[in-house]
Amino acid sequence: MNEPKSDIRSTMTSTLTMVGLPKDTPSKQKTRWMTHILLIISCFFVSIPALLAIRLSTLNLQESFELAPIFFPFGDDLLTNVRVLFGAPDPDLQIGNGAGSVSAEQGSSHDFARLIGNTVVVALVVVIGKTGLSLFAGFAFVYFRFPGKNIVFFFILLTLLMPTEIILTPLRTLMADLNWSGEYPKLALTMPFLASAFGTFLFRQHFSNIPREMAEAAQIDGASPIRFFVSILIPMSWNVIVAMAMIQFIYMWNQYVWPQVIFQNVNSPEQLIQVGVRRAALSGQNSDFGLLMTAGIIASLPPLFLFVVLQKQFMSGFAVTRDK
Repeated sequence: MNEPKSDIRSTMTSTLTMVGLPKDTPSKQKTRWMTHILLIISCFFVSIPALLAIRLSTLNLQESFELAPIFFPFGDDLLTNVRVLFGAPDPDLQIGNGAGSVSAEQGSSHDFARLIGNTVVVALVVVIGKTGLSLFAGFAFVYFRFPGKNIVFFFILLTLLMPTEIILTPLRTLMADLNWSGEYPKLALTMPFLASAFGTFLFRQHFSNIPREMAEAAQIDGASPIRFFVSILIPMSWNVIVAMAMIQFIYMWNQYVWPQVIFQNVNSPEQLIQVGVRRAALSGQNSDFGLLMTAGIIASLPPLFLFVVLQKQFMSGFAVTRDK
């Protein structure tokens, strides 16, 4: 026979009282409300740059200079800015009468479709290569014994303390000596980023938290190290792999300095998306902030979509405990 709901509630209340769980007092409820209000206000202030960017992306060149930096009103040129970035003529480039005049048709120099395609290819190559090498490196440091293992790992961690700017010039010289900048630009954009001290450290810590008994059991069953790696370690490491892949994808997606070091010409057909975002700020002789904000929003959509889709795996990837 089913008990009434009121009896169930009273039973649950008495049970909670018996186990000694604290009740929400009016002061605690007030503190909770104040905390939520402060968090909402903080989120609003943090999102102000994004809100202003969205508003500016709807304005044309003239409006972006004339209107005050406020949230409203929105303009009507968002779709126009998007079309310009994907190759349509720029209506803000006026036809002049002088020798230096520029026509709208001649000003169609943006090709975001090509830039996005280049960046996706480069980012995927680096993600696959770097994640794979980091997996093997972490596997070797945990499950194999070789002379100088701790010393090698120490020097790998030491590279984390080295600023990237220090190695830009030597890497640029190396790419020039190999002639990769001119003949094989994709190699120049990807090969210097395939090794990762952070990824090696991440997978080493993750594999160290997996009980050693699993490796011993696999060895007793006759499984080779590669079989143990592929059939046991990788299925247990998908969250960490996804977290590592997302970090590296976003890192490569936001590459700005290295493509400009490799390609002296910002209009190179192999150029990446962030350089294209910077070029979008220039419209003739002026800075088109509406076009720039539209470019920034478009460039941020793929990483944002990736993070939303894989958010659960990304957050779980850093919960490296012995219970995993």
